[in-house]
Amino acid sequence: MSDATALTADRILDTAEEVLRRYGPAKATVLDVARALGVSHGSVYRHFASKAALRDAVAERWLARVSTPLIEVATGPGPAPRRLRRWLAELSGTKRRMAREDPELFDNFHQLATLSEGAVATHLEVLAGQLSLIVADGVTAGEFAVPDPAVAGRALLQATARFHHPAHRADWNDPGLDDDMEAVVALLIDGLRTRPAT
Repeated sequence: MSDATALTADRILDTAEEVLRRYGPAKATVLDVARALGVSHGSVYRHFASKAALRDAVAERWLARVSTPLIEVATGPGPAPRRLRRWLAELSGTKRRMAREDPELFDNFHQLATLSEGAVATHLEVLAGQLSLIVADGVTAGEFAVPDPAVAGRALLQATARFHHPAHRADWNDPGLDDDMEAVVALLIDGLRTRPAT
């Protein structure tokens, strides 16, 4: 592609992902992305004001691949405890599958996301918000008894980090991981059902 007028943000992001795969986040540059596209680096900067802006956009898009499919579970039908189990299983399964199928790319994107603190913070807010929706539905249906679904959503995300946070990736090959997760989730659901002391 040599015509910079046909350049789109999505095409730049697609190419940036390939460049990251090839060079890693520490070595990949905007110039590398521009060369791969066959345009000047100024053409890339017309869409992304800085290397940091491009990096953040790539990280946001990658993180959205995790969070977006979970919206259906969070807002779907069925009892809240069953949706909560499914949501946590899908989050864990998605991260583990990504790490297993393309470990090098997973590591690169994890490094990239670590550099993009704003993208990670937004991603965690989205995930906690989806959990909060499930908890709030459970409270409305009388399935859960918690005073603040938003606090509960954040707590659920933090309490299950071993099963989905890349920092715990070394644990993901443990053959007992699914059993451990089921035990933790059962305990959390029991806690959500418990009426707070008055």
